[in-house]
Amino acid sequence: MSLVSGPGRGMASLPAETRLYVDKHVSYIQSLDTRKDELEYWLTEHLRLNGLYWGMTALHLLGHPEALPRDGILKFVFSCLHESGGFGAAPGHDAHMLYTCSAVQIIATLDAFDKLEAHMEHGRRKVGQWIASLQDPETGTFAGDEWGEKDTRFIFNAFLSLSLLGLLDLVNVDKAVQHINSCVNFDGAYGTSPGAESHSGQVYTCVGALTIADRLDLVNQERLGAWLSERQLKNGGLNGRPEKTEDVCYSWWVMSSLAMINKLHWIDGEKLTAFILGCQDPDLGGLSDRPGDMVDVFHTHFGIAGLSLLKYPGLAEVDPV
Repeated sequence: MSLVSGPGRGMASLPAETRLYVDKHVSYIQSLDTRKDELEYWLTEHLRLNGLYWGMTALHLLGHPEALPRDGILKFVFSCLHESGGFGAAPGHDAHMLYTCSAVQIIATLDAFDKLEAHMEHGRRKVGQWIASLQDPETGTFAGDEWGEKDTRFIFNAFLSLSLLGLLDLVNVDKAVQHINSCVNFDGAYGTSPGAESHSGQVYTCVGALTIADRLDLVNQERLGAWLSERQLKNGGLNGRPEKTEDVCYSWWVMSSLAMINKLHWIDGEKLTAFILGCQDPDLGGLSDRPGDMVDVFHTHFGIAGLSLLKYPGLAEVDPV
């Protein structure tokens, strides 16, 4: 695509309609923890640790990893850690696989596993053992927490976290892979459980887990690639499943899956780039789900990650897994 360029080159010379407002997005992310007088801040407490991961990752991709204080990030992350080894969304929240995965990714990105060990004796192993305790020995799938909800997302969370911890051997990988394989549908895509509707987000979690397990041989890559490429609409945006509207976050779920099966060229990258850039707030920063809507850190993160997969100039390269 025509926007491909080396890191740091050409952004200032791009036309306004193809420009990523880096400084505005950095300022927007920095402002998120200063809005404690707003109701929305408290209504989203259940997403706090994930939000920190989304914002921090976006800053790293934008080339500004220093924009949030490392010590402050780690202090908050460890304030969410339970004695069990799991992490909650915020201090006082129950431990859950989703937040534990975000925490592990933050710690890995900041190269701070030594801080984890200092905070909790045998901390790395305790986190790994907590994750492993959520695997069902019969089906191989994972629960999200002690209450038992099961979903293919949690297999991916477990595999990703354990691979970063170097502890994937704590779980039965083959059993989990068998479960993922039972969730594939006639269209080549995946659902939350066997027989569930195909969805781009679940495709990402299943293909990501299979990539970590080195079992992409189980994926019908031609069929899945066709289903994923059909998620692109006429305006360039991507949707999560047939007959649904486009949403910036699927720039990640769909494209990362295509990248893992080497089919990223099956969509129109220029049209998708234009769609993502059209979702920016050029004045205050941030990206929304579609043009004209309110911005949030979730869509800011996934929009920027999508642009990274498209090799937008100046962005760091993101790992599709």
